[in-house]
Amino acid sequence: MRPDTPAENVDHAAEAARLERTAGLYPEDAEALLLRAAAHLEVSGDRPAATRLYDRLLSSAADSPALENPSLVRALKASNLWEYDHEAEARAIIDGVRAAAPRDPAAWVIVAEALESHDELEAAHETFTEGARLLVGDGAEPPYPTHPLLYGRHRVRRMLGLDHDEWDALADTLHSMPVSLDELHDPKRVWSLGSDNPADLEAEISRLRAELGAYREALSRPFPVAMLHWPAGELAELLEAYPALAAEYPSYEDHLATIEAALRELASSGTPNLGVVPGTVPSYEAFAASESASPTDPTLLPQYATTLAARGLAVTWPPQRGAACWCGSGRTYGECHGAE
Repeated sequence: MRPDTPAENVDHAAEAARLERTAGLYPEDAEALLLRAAAHLEVSGDRPAATRLYDRLLSSAADSPALENPSLVRALKASNLWEYDHEAEARAIIDGVRAAAPRDPAAWVIVAEALESHDELEAAHETFTEGARLLVGDGAEPPYPTHPLLYGRHRVRRMLGLDHDEWDALADTLHSMPVSLDELHDPKRVWSLGSDNPADLEAEISRLRAELGAYREALSRPFPVAMLHWPAGELAELLEAYPALAAEYPSYEDHLATIEAALRELASSGTPNLGVVPGTVPSYEAFAASESASPTDPTLLPQYATTLAARGLAVTWPPQRGAACWCGSGRTYGECHGAE
């Protein structure tokens, strides 16, 4: 599907089928491709088929640890189930996601919004708050992916009639659109849609334009400037197959140190939206073949990293507080490469 195709002209069932076929050709990208396919199926109204895709992903995770974000898949499955009258199962999955305390803000936002959309405002508020407490903490400048947690919490608190707290004030600060969050989240807005006063309707149109601008800004964020990381096993396999690349990677420890140093230098120069993207030898060989080039050509390496980042495979750098280090050591970033 071309990115400029109007939504109303999309054959969602056909697009979902195309993405499933593509996932079969590129198993390393199967998770992202099948999640997009499931979204198309949900939009088309075939929610049971979307659930089957979510189950397919989760069953594959049971056989191997390849699934990058099982909590996100479970959250999407729960939200989808609730929309076609499987409330009890959806609630059970939501409880499981909350108990797992995932480090991905999107999983928290999805389950909280599922509760919110079914008028479970108190539970939605608790869920947004749990996610914010885990991922935002006391930071004055929380990572960009956590902003929807604060915005959603602000919205639900407005509907509950609760007074502003410190996180609401932080959400107001982070929100940069011309219309304030208080106005966007005003529960009385819905009444203005039934007004006969043209001024009320014009004001509502302005608010909707501001919301649309916020969504477009979020969607238009560029993919990260990503550094290519070869896990230890992959790097050994790469150098065994292509010894000419040894000049690029004198040792695994040097490889990790170079990545961290480069990212810190980019950050100090003001470069935003940084990330680390893991490489694999099979996908690198496939990329080289697609470029009609030899894998021994070192100029392919940054191109390969950019391609992976464009597919959404990069991990944000620096990791969130308390999150595992990007190198895969199993230690937190602060205890590993984040240590001064």
